[in-house]
Amino acid sequence: MRWALVKVCLAVTTMVVVAFAVPLGLVIREMARDRAFSNAEREAAAVAPALSITTDRDQLERVVASAGSDAGMAVHIPASGDEAAVDLGRQRAAADDIATVRRLGRASTSEVPGGSTLLQPVALSSGEIAVVEVYVPDAEVTNGLTTAWAVLAGVGLALIVGSVAVADRLGVRMVRPAQRLVEGAHELGEGKLGARVPEQGPTELRLAAVAFNSMADQVVQLLANERELAADLSHRLRTPLTVLRLNAASLGDGPAAEQTRAAVAQLEREVDTIIRTARDAKPQTVAAGPGAGCDAAEVVRERMSFWSALAEDEGRKVRVAGVDRPVRIPVARADLAAALDALLGNVFRHTPEGTAFAVDVHNGEDAVIVLVSDAGAGISDPEAAMARGRGSGSAGSTGLGLDIVRRLAESTGGDVRIGSSVLGGTEVRIWIQLDGRAPERRGHRGAVRRRRPGKLVSTFNRPRSLP
Repeated sequence: MRWALVKVCLAVTTMVVVAFAVPLGLVIREMARDRAFSNAEREAAAVAPALSITTDRDQLERVVASAGSDAGMAVHIPASGDEAAVDLGRQRAAADDIATVRRLGRASTSEVPGGSTLLQPVALSSGEIAVVEVYVPDAEVTNGLTTAWAVLAGVGLALIVGSVAVADRLGVRMVRPAQRLVEGAHELGEGKLGARVPEQGPTELRLAAVAFNSMADQVVQLLANERELAADLSHRLRTPLTVLRLNAASLGDGPAAEQTRAAVAQLEREVDTIIRTARDAKPQTVAAGPGAGCDAAEVVRERMSFWSALAEDEGRKVRVAGVDRPVRIPVARADLAAALDALLGNVFRHTPEGTAFAVDVHNGEDAVIVLVSDAGAGISDPEAAMARGRGSGSAGSTGLGLDIVRRLAESTGGDVRIGSSVLGGTEVRIWIQLDGRAPERRGHRGAVRRRRPGKLVSTFNRPRSLP
């Protein structure tokens, strides 16, 4: 495209320059010729008054000399009565041409070696016609013509070069954005999801770049959502797997029990593999849409109804507080349930049987805080626990549970902190912002914080059978 534009501009400009330069050059040549013969006519006119008065040779020679053109001027006076013909100066024109001018009485020009002559008839007092011959050399006819043509050619060449340069710059301005668009498409096709195209160039190419970048963002978002969906769904399988593992552990000895425990362990390993594979790319958090939300108290009561049955089988004490009245939060019900299952599943997975745990819900003016605490050994490295994919340091941990919780909190403008609980173990605090603003008190994520013992306001009644 670039070279096509240059060629088109070169052809058009060349035709325009030729169309104007050739006629203009011819006009300049004619103007130079007219200038030379106009000077010759003025010289001949300077001699005409003297010829009308006298035909004396000496006086005429002085007049011709005063005109300053004695070398290129000749005067031809015909014989009249007793007076003989007088010829002053060097005759260059043919005698026939002089006779013709004398007979017709009109000025004429004739070609002679080295130039041209102007033959100007002048009426004498005797009634005869004298002829004044003025020599115009070729050098005078072409005087300044070469310079004028050179300037004209230079201007034409400059116009052609300038137009080619302008066309090249315009071509670059159009071609480079198109090349970047092609390169971006190739990079995106090769799997480089970060490929973007700068919005430059003509309006059409800028719109194409905007559309391409929007498409690339959608592709990245869709891929991230797919990975997150696979990871979240796989992680949610950990909840029934935990129940299966606990029930399998209580089956006692025997071939069937061992086969059941081996099958559960295999299934758990497969789920972990799916989670690790799905989280290779860093996911992007998508906030809940308009109108999304749930009653946090209801979700906590429902999930604790499930986990408290398992807790009773393992001899764990369970306490729940702050769920006696509705607590609305801008989080989808399924997301909050997944976050609670992830945290409570970690409690069962990483603390010994008989370890107590508690869930507190605190409803403030601009935020809701959900605290999940246990009486276990605590987390030695909160930073590593919050890092996606590094887990809490326990064997078999994928690290996705805390990441699910973190994404849920950050989708509302909140955050997650890990500290020490009043029960002596780990406390995970989920700060859910109600108005979408960042929380005013942000601490160092993962820092260990001590709380003074406090009284939980209510105790949850646990059913004795699994739901």
